Amino acid sequence: MKKLISLSLISLALVSASCVSKKKYVELEGQYNDTRSSLAKTQQEKEEAEMKLAKIEERVADYNSKIQSLSETNADLDMNRLQKYENVVLSKKDKQQMNAALANVDPNELAKARTLQDSMNLIVSYNLKKNLDNSLIADGEEDDIQINIDETVVMITVSDKLLFKSGSYRLNPKANNLLERLASVINSEPAMEVMVEGHTDAQTVKQGASVKDNWDLSVQRSTAVIRTLQDKYNVAPEKLIAAGRSSYHPLTDNESADSRAKNRRTRIVILPNLDKFLALLSSN
Repeated sequence: MKKLISLSLISLALVSASCVSKKKYVELEGQYNDTRSSLAKTQQEKEEAEMKLAKIEERVADYNSKIQSLSETNADLDMNRLQKYENVVLSKKDKQQMNAALANVDPNELAKARTLQDSMNLIVSYNLKKNLDNSLIADGEEDDIQINIDETVVMITVSDKLLFKSGSYRLNPKANNLLERLASVINSEPAMEVMVEGHTDAQTVKQGASVKDNWDLSVQRSTAVIRTLQDKYNVAPEKLIAAGRSSYHPLTDNESADSRAKNRRTRIVILPNLDKFLALLSSN
């Protein structure tokens, strides 16, 4: 009897142990399958991320290649612009004329010249400064005309009150003396171009049949100056450039009447034309 009881207990214990192990196994197997599934998903996500990264790296490499190509192209263009003048073969007569002109240039400036283009710039600059001197500004105009020379570029700023009546693009008769002197300077140096810029203040212009806004006014003032230089003082039209800047390049704010008066101006920019300079050398 005792043996039967013992065997029963042992059998029950084995069955119980077997049941617990199977349940644990199923649980572990589920965890294992979940882990495998998660790992597979992670692996897939990793592969997709690597593919995206490879595409991004390919695009970056493509962009870098394009940037490098553009940089090389710009460098080539800059070199070509320099070689355009460096490859020019000057005749003996041309060289003699250039040397004679360079003899008048400041030796300190001449020492900085490294290329043919530098030498031509110095000659044009010298001729401009020589012809400008103090004759461009008459007595009483000192406050209305400002002249700035930056290497070979001459910038002449003329106040609105000297050239135009308020809101108008019709030239004031008292501007004729200035424009005549300016034309004399322009005509004295064939190797130059002249850009005339009209500038207004920020106040809304009174609209009419002939003037619609400040853009219109600035351009019409520029062309009024140019037409006078061409028609009255015989400046070659191919040397002239018209530009209107409206109120978008002020010298100062537009808060007061004095500030607005400073912003209403005409700027005359004299630029050397080096191609014309070379043509003039060859034709002499």
